[in-house]
Amino acid sequence: MDLTLALVIGVVVIALAFDYTNGFHDAANAIATSVSTRALTPRAALFMAAAMNFIGAHLGTQVAQTVGKGIIDAPNGSHGLVIVASALIGAIAWNLITWYFGLPSSSSHALIGGLVGAALASASIVHWDGVFEKVVIPMILSPLIGFTLAAAIMIAIYWIFRNSQPGKTNRGFRYAQTVSAAAMALGHGLQDAQKTMGVIFLALTVGGYATQGDPIPQWVILSAAGAISLGTYAGGWRIMRTLGRRIIALDPPQGFAAESAAATVLYAAAIGFGAPISTTHTITSAIMGVGATKRLSAVRWGVAGNIVTAWILTIPAAALVAAVSYFILHAIIE
Repeated sequence: MDLTLALVIGVVVIALAFDYTNGFHDAANAIATSVSTRALTPRAALFMAAAMNFIGAHLGTQVAQTVGKGIIDAPNGSHGLVIVASALIGAIAWNLITWYFGLPSSSSHALIGGLVGAALASASIVHWDGVFEKVVIPMILSPLIGFTLAAAIMIAIYWIFRNSQPGKTNRGFRYAQTVSAAAMALGHGLQDAQKTMGVIFLALTVGGYATQGDPIPQWVILSAAGAISLGTYAGGWRIMRTLGRRIIALDPPQGFAAESAAATVLYAAAIGFGAPISTTHTITSAIMGVGATKRLSAVRWGVAGNIVTAWILTIPAAALVAAVSYFILHAIIE
């Protein structure tokens, strides 16, 4: 086995490991609100989320194309594969750090940060226009849209059910949350599994096993879908507590509004623009939006501030770890 093939296999394995950490890190995105409102039991919610993640991963490849072609140009051969491996190590490290502290940071932005950091460390080309258009602008807009849309849906629910009995309304929205949580999990698979597909395709291209114009191979789609589904089923309980209770104590109508708004933003970004937005940012801002309609003090803004700090740090922190990883791997392998 030559060095290039060995590195391609190694990068694919690391990419699937990242996909798995993405799954358990982001499991809370899809089901925290449903579990916290007791619409679903934790294990049933995780099983549903894993299944919907797997299905969602098969619904498109626009985001994968953006990640695989639109962020960096890695040189061909072993040098480019070292860059991609370093990017993945940076993303995995930040995922594990934020999971340990229960902070719902973005696996997507950790991956983008890792790619940029490894590319800069190796003096490779970074497509800053692609980073700005496909990452930075959606990173700013998606939480704002998620917050506003969730607040609008919540206000509509308050108005429509203003004369209804609270107990009966809550029971109805518990059933509705099963659908909205499934929609959220489907959107997570549509967004996040594709990011791993894009990195694996980048490794295949750099290693000489694919060309830029090729479609994403079916085995890449299946393996990425399987890894994120297994990771989701493993669950991320630390982050689930943060999203489900620590930002605001949600009731079923609020959970339904937050999940519906977040899922809508995820579908629009993936299908309409091929933009790799953060499911974490979107659902967290949607939860804040529904909480703010009740009263501003209902949202625990101190917890929200810690989350936003993690958002800001994600790209530079993952980039730094990826850069250090590149120098280490470059010294060992090359």
